[in-house]
Amino acid sequence: MLASNRSTATVMEKNIPETATVMEKNIPEKEKGSSKLRIVWRNVYIFAFLHATSLYAIYLVFTSTLLKTVVFAFVLYVISGLGITAGVHRLWAHRSYKAKWPLRLLLAFFNSVAFQNDIYEWSRDHRVHHKFSETDADPHNATRGFFFSHIGWLLVKKHPDVIEKGKTVDCTDILADPVVRYQRKYYIPLIVLCCFVMPTVVPAWFWNETYWNAFYVAVILRYCWTLNITWLVNSAAHMWGNRPYDRYINPRENKYVIVSTMGEGFHNYHHTFPWDYATSELGFRWNITTMFINFMAFLGLAYDRKTVCLEVIRKRKERTGDGS
Repeated sequence: MLASNRSTATVMEKNIPETATVMEKNIPEKEKGSSKLRIVWRNVYIFAFLHATSLYAIYLVFTSTLLKTVVFAFVLYVISGLGITAGVHRLWAHRSYKAKWPLRLLLAFFNSVAFQNDIYEWSRDHRVHHKFSETDADPHNATRGFFFSHIGWLLVKKHPDVIEKGKTVDCTDILADPVVRYQRKYYIPLIVLCCFVMPTVVPAWFWNETYWNAFYVAVILRYCWTLNITWLVNSAAHMWGNRPYDRYINPRENKYVIVSTMGEGFHNYHHTFPWDYATSELGFRWNITTMFINFMAFLGLAYDRKTVCLEVIRKRKERTGDGS
């Protein structure tokens, strides 16, 4: 086993709806891209403005921004990333480990800094993505191209299948968490405070950075960077790389995404064994998120970390892997 102190999950133990694989689906796939795209122009303008102002923020980094502010922005990138990877992804969407309330509260704060939809909405969409991966019911269907799976899916109306079939995915366990309900109820003031106000005020108050530089570097640039890194899991990790665990599905092992997303690029493994809290058979290697969860377990805040027996992994490789 990967670690003797972790619980072992078997195929029979899977009881969460997002664990379906392409071979297990019994719902016929409609013709790819069959729905006419309806552009949401408001989102187009917002994301265009965000990326344009991020270019200006890069200019500020090299001309007038204090080094402390740049470091602070990087720290915010890490904690907001953990709010996605360790929080909404591995904890709430996949239930690959359990967390006591102080850790859930911390991850909810991290997730609010990230500003990528509230915990419930993100986790729900991710479960839909796993159950209907690479079909029209997948919110960011990678078979529609890199641009669509990276950012395009946020610029258009959802495909009708995403809404219709998404209703079949049970997410009541997510809303059963009072931390999730609280964050969802107060999401707007929380993201204003955590994602925009706090990153602007801290550099100005503590090391005399200008509010202008703090806002553009620690808020705009950091936010845009974090979004694009997260989106790489939907796009690059579904298109480029090897498939050592299951050659019949699109998700790949992509080393560049692994490094940039703190361990989320072991994507062929993750879609094959979605209940493994480490998302990799390599444990914490190249996996900052797994290191974080292990540290929380050391503190007694994380427990029941699910893993996969090495023998199960080996047999799956031999049966469906691409031999890489």
